[in-house]
Amino acid sequence: MTKPLNVTAVGSAIVDVIATVDDRFLLANSVAKGVMTLVDEHRAQTLHAALPRPKEIAGGSAANTMAGLASLGARGAFLGKVKHDRLGELFASDMSAIGVRYHTKKAEGGPGTGCCLIAVTPEGERSMSTYLGANLEFSESDLDGRDIEEAEVLYIEGYLWDAPLAREACLKAIAIAKHAGTKVAFTISDPFVAGRYRQDFLEMMSGRNFDILFANEEEAKSLFEVEAFDDALQRVHDWGGIGALTRSEKGCVIARDGEVHVIDAAPVARVVDTTGAGDQFAAGFLYGLTKGKPLSDCGRLGTIAAAEVISHLGARPETSLKPLAAQAGLL
Repeated sequence: MTKPLNVTAVGSAIVDVIATVDDRFLLANSVAKGVMTLVDEHRAQTLHAALPRPKEIAGGSAANTMAGLASLGARGAFLGKVKHDRLGELFASDMSAIGVRYHTKKAEGGPGTGCCLIAVTPEGERSMSTYLGANLEFSESDLDGRDIEEAEVLYIEGYLWDAPLAREACLKAIAIAKHAGTKVAFTISDPFVAGRYRQDFLEMMSGRNFDILFANEEEAKSLFEVEAFDDALQRVHDWGGIGALTRSEKGCVIARDGEVHVIDAAPVARVVDTTGAGDQFAAGFLYGLTKGKPLSDCGRLGTIAAAEVISHLGARPETSLKPLAAQAGLL
């Protein structure tokens, strides 16, 4: 029987604050180029004030994936913590506006709503300074078991492993999913996350707590402590679950048991901002998976969604993904 929801995501409820800058801005404000750095509230406020003409929009890796799924016409829910403040209200309003079920109770006290200050340089490289804020308070009590039980897939972002309470909530969510027959998809999120929690993730994979693994090339190599992509691919292949590995302009490789699909990147006229490329790839892939598409088509849907998002500033689709998928003959 078809479940009411295609995907429920557990992730960081973050407001993205995006601005175009040059390398001089990064140097003047001590922003590490091309990576994600965790910052405290004071640092976040300082950078927010310094960014030129910033654009604010609900973000966070898994929440961005849910936005892509909604753009494709999927039904979904999101679980993540914000504070009852200006950015928290903005996040909730944005999620509601795109049609994603979101009813996690807002915190009345404690840390403010998390935000990610994204400085985008002319070549499209993104340098992120992330304040986790209220996300650090996300716990098992914030889980809605119904949202998980009613979904075909539970999607979890690896960034949550940096918050002990959130990590425990994820483990509880996985247990609920397994009991309900909901598949579990996991995205590593960052090479440094893979390095910090490698043993955790490998044990989760060997115990088949994950059914689907998303990773880019560097994340996969970090997870398996190998230097060559082919070696990381072999490890995923040996695992036996579905591995969706992205390789930027080289496209992606999808592996499951005896299957391996190498898929070219979808064409894009100009790369403006790579923020959210992996998130939108996951959206397209999961949409295809929940619709019973072959793995090769799931990968193609992922590349189409990723190509759309890197063609403009911001981590969420500006053009509806559904007609783009239809034009490619994938709906």
